[in-house]
Amino acid sequence: MSEAVKITTEDEVFYPESDGQPISDNTEQFRWIKAIEDGLEDYFRDDPNVFVAGDLLWYPVEGSNTIRLAPDAMVAFGRPKGRRGSYRQWDEGGVAPQVVFEVMSPGNNRPEMRRKRTWYERYGVDEFYIYDPDRGTFEGYLRQEPGDRLEPLKVALGWVSPRLGLRFELVGKSLELYQPDGERILEPGEVRQREREAQQRLQSMGQQAQAERQRADTERQRAERLAEFLRQQGFNPDQI
Repeated sequence: MSEAVKITTEDEVFYPESDGQPISDNTEQFRWIKAIEDGLEDYFRDDPNVFVAGDLLWYPVEGSNTIRLAPDAMVAFGRPKGRRGSYRQWDEGGVAPQVVFEVMSPGNNRPEMRRKRTWYERYGVDEFYIYDPDRGTFEGYLRQEPGDRLEPLKVALGWVSPRLGLRFELVGKSLELYQPDGERILEPGEVRQREREAQQRLQSMGQQAQAERQRADTERQRAERLAEFLRQQGFNPDQI
């Protein structure tokens, strides 16, 4: 009698939510990963069907927990916002993240970026961007049609992403992304500063409103005391 063959179901496959690798090699790389992710999050905050994530494991093949990558930042159009432990493509309607970013550091190298480009090309990415904050370089790769290869952009700077609608520029060594209206996407520190300034303005407005209420209460109490004094003196304050 032949030995029974065990069939492994999808439910029995464990998909880790961490690859055990650090998000970044240094503080500069981490700062830029967060800047790009947070900027994209803020830009698409009002669109419920654009999912943005950073350092999230992406599993493109159902049943395989070894085929995976965690882009530094990725954008999936047509997918709802919300918490995910990993991006399992088969649970996302088969939709691959269309745009991915990688931030270079001394710990990664060109062969690794070429390997990632091949991987992203194979599993459905339409736009792949690489930024090196140490060298101040930026490059991009674009898929023109489904099934095409990811081809390098001849002019990456000043380029407007077809998917994102954002323009890429380098100022010194710093990568800057601009909205269609020309406004620059903010870095996290700038976002927090604007939030603090807005909060301070609201607090100031609240304090002014409270002061106005206190002044009005003081005037009302003064008027009531005066009216009571006049009544005690035999006068009708309503007739004065």
